[in-house]
Amino acid sequence: MQSIRSVLFTAAAITITLVAFVFTASLALALAGIAAIIAVGSAIAAKLNGRPVQARARARANPGKRGTIIDL
Repeated sequence: MQSIRSVLFTAAAITITLVAFVFTASLALALAGIAAIIAVGSAIAAKLNGRPVQARARARANPGKRGTIIDL
């Protein structure tokens, strides 16, 4: 009787441990999936946004003549 009880307790402990392991693994997999979806969405959003264009200064045609506000 004592050995049957210890076998049942051992089986129950192993079962509870496996259930906890499967739950933890599935939770980690779900979080990894969510992080992957966010990363892919961020990459797609960054690709859709255009890059800012650098402003370049041009040399003036008449260096001695200053322009008015309208010319600028």
